[in-house]
Amino acid sequence: MKIAIGSDHAGFGLKEDLLEHLKGLNHDIVDCGTDTTASVDYPDFGEKVSKMVSSGEVERGILICGTGLGMSMVANKFPNVRAALCNDLFSAKMSRLHNDANVLVLGGRIIGKDLAAEIVRTWMSTAFEGERHMRRLNKIKKIEETLNNNDR
Repeated sequence: MKIAIGSDHAGFGLKEDLLEHLKGLNHDIVDCGTDTTASVDYPDFGEKVSKMVSSGEVERGILICGTGLGMSMVANKFPNVRAALCNDLFSAKMSRLHNDANVLVLGGRIIGKDLAAEIVRTWMSTAFEGERHMRRLNKIKKIEETLNNNDR
């Protein structure tokens, strides 16, 4: 699977840890930065990853900032992106089972690297259940299309 990953300075350390973990799971990883702990603006990196997921260039994305809140806000502005902030295993599993989340957002100042690795493993290995949940995703898609048409 092709995955884009990005973080701001607060998520940089966790991003670096997860890069090694993801490579060990044999995924094709696109690192969208940041490459330092120097202060940067999270929207810049959230946009890079979210654009790639939105366009279909990558299948999934992972975003990390201090709390995960800012990255979630950025990612969910993009068409076809369903970003889920998951700082626990249950949320990670349910975001895939019921919501078909294609962007995982983590709080770099909230969780440690071992829990983050387990969240990623759970999120990556959980399939979308489909069926009744597809009806709900179609409703989200319709809202998205309506909003985009109103912008024209």
